[in-house]
Amino acid sequence: MSAAKVGKSLLVANLALSLAAGVDRIGFPIPAPRRVLICQFELPVAQFVSRLALMRGVLGAAADQHLLVDTRATGHLLSAAQGLNHFVSAARAAAAEIIVLDPLYSTHDQDENDTRAMAALCQSLLRLRDASRAALVVVHHVRKSIGRHEIGSAFRGSSALHAVGDSYLLLTRPSPQLATIELRFQFRYAASQPPRLLQLDPHTLWFSSADKPPATVAPRRKVEKADVKQALADMGDQARYNQLRDQIMNTTECSKRTAQLAISEACQQGFIVQANGQYRLPL
Repeated sequence: MSAAKVGKSLLVANLALSLAAGVDRIGFPIPAPRRVLICQFELPVAQFVSRLALMRGVLGAAADQHLLVDTRATGHLLSAAQGLNHFVSAARAAAAEIIVLDPLYSTHDQDENDTRAMAALCQSLLRLRDASRAALVVVHHVRKSIGRHEIGSAFRGSSALHAVGDSYLLLTRPSPQLATIELRFQFRYAASQPPRLLQLDPHTLWFSSADKPPATVAPRRKVEKADVKQALADMGDQARYNQLRDQIMNTTECSKRTAQLAISEACQQGFIVQANGQYRLPL
């Protein structure tokens, strides 16, 4: 899991190819090839296959007999009986040992903040796992603001999603100025591993271990009143509290708490005005 545009789909495709080839390409020991079925919903099939073909250039034909793509995955929902049956049938036809679902939100039409709905979705995932006898690799997004040490609990939406997984991998970018990304781990039944730094080769679309950790980035200055005013101006001079807070976090790369304090201080000092549930610039 990760925020948008960090590279999780590329990394999962790397992992799928490595598993299918039985080759350690990104630092995970893989003792033997595994049959992998990819169900992805973000790219047209032809574009996704073209991406895999580019990655395949590094491995040659090693993964060809074990990597399969569900070309009819789009439109089928795990939250519906017919959709679940499709994925079970596809997995059985592929004799899949591993099923990749990328991304999770495209496999259902439920409210991710509804605990009951997400608990039902988790049961569908478990039924797919049990019926196919395959391991599931599920790609999901994280909340907008997460703590430094959050991993499994960083899932966007209901905490029900955190209750059913065995292993969690969180992909983050330590700094927007760096191409390096960090992969962190949490395992339910095993000790965690230290974080790994990865870098992407744009020519092969493969991640590899970074030679050295990223340089230390100087901490950002305190969020100033001018930052709050600018964030509000960028939103049309008026916004609700959560909208303004998120805008400040995005534009200044600060924490949720820092944004909240900045709004409070700006209000107290008259830089912004709160009325009827809205924040605006003073007249």
